[in-house]
Amino acid sequence: MKKKNSTDKKYLYKLAFGLAFFTIIYNIIEGLVAAYFGYEDESLALFGFGIDSFIEVISGLGIAHMVLRIQSNPNSNRDSFEKTALRITGFSFYALVIGMVISAIYNILTGNKPETTFWGVIIALASIIIMWILIIEKKKVGKLLDSDAILADAECTKVCIYMSIVLLISSGIYELTNFAYIDSFGTLGLAYFAFKEGKECFEKAKHNKYCSCEND
Repeated sequence: MKKKNSTDKKYLYKLAFGLAFFTIIYNIIEGLVAAYFGYEDESLALFGFGIDSFIEVISGLGIAHMVLRIQSNPNSNRDSFEKTALRITGFSFYALVIGMVISAIYNILTGNKPETTFWGVIIALASIIIMWILIIEKKKVGKLLDSDAILADAECTKVCIYMSIVLLISSGIYELTNFAYIDSFGTLGLAYFAFKEGKECFEKAKHNKYCSCEND
């Protein structure tokens, strides 16, 4: 029985690592597609969403490393690799926030608007579906392993869904109404969540906490 439990746990940790690895690959693909179409269609919200996905890749590397760490020692604290990844991710989010806010204000003042936000709608819908599936699977694994760290990662993934919803709403409204400023407003909404993510990263690196997303 003890051997069986050990085998089950080994499988679950492999599954948790697989989910983390999939998240990294997905964010790379999403970032490339979103940044490309955002640039081509002059959609600031979609372009910013793409850059956010690249930053999530850095975070994902830290999560994958975390899974390997807690597999070796479930009671261990966050190590230097994870803290460094969190700080780099935090700085990157703050830089993204500055870029998005300045660009959004510029577009509002000059009246710049996208050629289309069709791909923003498609990419946002795909992201919502995939991230929701990831949350469900991460929670299943986290509960079976009784791992606060994996469960916290699942909670933090919800922010990605919130950002996808913001992109979906702003892109959808623009496609339906051609309202000039909605893409910039959507960008500011993304900047708000990016700021929260950046702040969260620094708090986790400093206090060795997992995630406070569930308390927001």
